[in-house]
Amino acid sequence: MATQKLYAGAKLRETRLRLGLTQKEFATKLGVSLPYLNQMENNNRPVSTTVVLALAQEFGFDVTELSTGDSERLVSDMREAIADPVFADNMPPLADLRLTASNAPALARAFLDLHRAYRQTHERLASLDEALGREDSRTQPSPWEEVRDFFHYCDNYIDAVDRAAEHFADQTGPGGIRLHALKALKSAGLTINFSDKAKLRSFDPETRTLSISSRMAPETQTFQLLLQIALMQQDKLLEATLDFARFQSEEARTIAKIGLANYFAGAALMPYGDFLAAAQETRHDLELLSHRFGASIEQVAHRLSTLQRPGAKGIPFFFVRVDQAGTITKRHSATRLQFARFGGACPLWNVHRAFESPGRFLRQLAETPDGVRYINLARDVSKSGGSFGAPVRRFAIALGCETRHAADLVYADDLDLNNPLAYEPIGISCRICERTECHQRSVPPLERKLTIDANERDLLPYKVG
Repeated sequence: MATQKLYAGAKLRETRLRLGLTQKEFATKLGVSLPYLNQMENNNRPVSTTVVLALAQEFGFDVTELSTGDSERLVSDMREAIADPVFADNMPPLADLRLTASNAPALARAFLDLHRAYRQTHERLASLDEALGREDSRTQPSPWEEVRDFFHYCDNYIDAVDRAAEHFADQTGPGGIRLHALKALKSAGLTINFSDKAKLRSFDPETRTLSISSRMAPETQTFQLLLQIALMQQDKLLEATLDFARFQSEEARTIAKIGLANYFAGAALMPYGDFLAAAQETRHDLELLSHRFGASIEQVAHRLSTLQRPGAKGIPFFFVRVDQAGTITKRHSATRLQFARFGGACPLWNVHRAFESPGRFLRQLAETPDGVRYINLARDVSKSGGSFGAPVRRFAIALGCETRHAADLVYADDLDLNNPLAYEPIGISCRICERTECHQRSVPPLERKLTIDANERDLLPYKVG
């Protein structure tokens, strides 16, 4: 197999600017000529081995970041945006999208912001209630989308918050993280009540009373205690991180702060170094990790998808949570597979079948249209309301990675990885899926021509050319 050339001009230029060096100074430190550096930064030449070694030796740079940047997810996001019917007559080839993502990532993000503004305006006009008499009909991303994109492009790993949580967990005594959290909150002057109420957590700043629902599972209670610690003891760190993000609305900033507090809680419950070592030791057995760290299956799966610390990265996983309608409520991918930003997940994924087999792990070998093969693990994580008649929140999660990591997964044992027929053909979104024959296709792909014959009827009323 031919060695793939590495084009990472945008990342190289970004590194130089972050170091505050001119091209001439950077070229000297890398041991290359100024014209050669210029060509690499503009992707006219691939990054040489000499430069890769110099980056590691001179600057301690994690060279894996050169090939795991935002390029692939930008391409995926642009493909989905381009699949909008408004672009039906002006569909650029995939090669052009890849060039834009690698050579002009800022332009790619500006395009995505523009398309998002257009889509939101279109949705508002489609609803009379939204279109008439509203003063806040501005063409900007919703707060929820802003926060989602923030974590999306941070690779769902926030280094400063992760390390602060790990430092807190390192001070844990014999009683475990729960007792450590209780002591920390009480030393801050809080009164803690475990009450028989449905609300998970409630804090009264005037009386400094924290109420935690006794109906919830112990791991949920511990998580909420750690979240309160993040909001109280790590406020300056969270605010500094939010300043860096530069959200467009106060609502987005508030949502993001809760998201960062949740991140701290998960990272304290499962501190990076210990959790990574345990994941490798158990070959990523979610149940063993759940017992060892006192966390839920969903918390463990989500944490596995965040192990992207430079110099100490875990397996790149994707993680997704869906409801019974197939709507994605949580999503993250450190793999080449990216989820549809709008709408539901591919119906061929085993995550949808998890509702039919509660309490069981379902395994699936799957292949995406680009030929990449994955091991998918799915399980329902439905949550009781805590009392008779209370509504049950029904969700399912999926965790997966490329099959090249199969040896490190207990769930890959006895699977026929070398049999092409064992892999189910999955996709991302029907509008951008390239498969010509799919019995679950809901709409035709926009990049392909259709043939419609009134004299024939197969599974679909058209043939994809």
